[in-house]
Amino acid sequence: MISAVIFDFNGVLVDDESVHFDLFREVLEQEGVVITYQDYHDRYLGYDDAGCFEHVLADHGQSYDDARIADMIARKGRRYFEVAEKGLKYFPDAAAVIRRMSDRYPVAINSGALRAEIVFTLEKLGLGDRISAIIAAEDALRCKPDPAGYVQALDALRLAHPSLGLQPADCLVVEDSLAGIQSAKGAGMKAVGITQTYPAADLTGAGADATIDGLAELTPAWIEATFADAPAR
Repeated sequence: MISAVIFDFNGVLVDDESVHFDLFREVLEQEGVVITYQDYHDRYLGYDDAGCFEHVLADHGQSYDDARIADMIARKGRRYFEVAEKGLKYFPDAAAVIRRMSDRYPVAINSGALRAEIVFTLEKLGLGDRISAIIAAEDALRCKPDPAGYVQALDALRLAHPSLGLQPADCLVVEDSLAGIQSAKGAGMKAVGITQTYPAADLTGAGADATIDGLAELTPAWIEATFADAPAR
């Protein structure tokens, strides 16, 4: 039985994967590295900012230290807010699904996005009071596909809702990336893949228990019908 829902952020609620790619590319070009969208989609999507920059630099034979990565993240973050202030695209039903889920379940977000980016978007959508816990890039001990972020999200939900006695299999994760699905399943949770970034077959291959084509499909009735008696995979 599902007792809590945890959302990824980029590619699930806010339609900004192309924005992140453009900003990764912009900062990397300043460092003498060029990547294509196919590179990003196939190799780096799903990592947080640090993980993406580290893996790209390593793949291109460049060394790095914490200071270099922090500077690159800061530059990308400043540019993100310049773009965001002009208006972000949200997936249809993004606000409605958070309200719908939070009326029935505790809701958390686990994302490789920076906390300020997540809070900015939630405030724009009027959803700040609907989220019980946020695990952002600054919080996660390790980035996806490692399960650490989802384990931390569960710990945060347990603190916020101690009477529920939440276990990993009680949590339903909504993810758009293969790394995110692998992270959720590694944490022992059930996972729904949303086909906004990868096709259903790829999400299922990564371990998704079910797939949906849009947030409008995600309702308490659908969750209860789909997962009432289903064991975690």
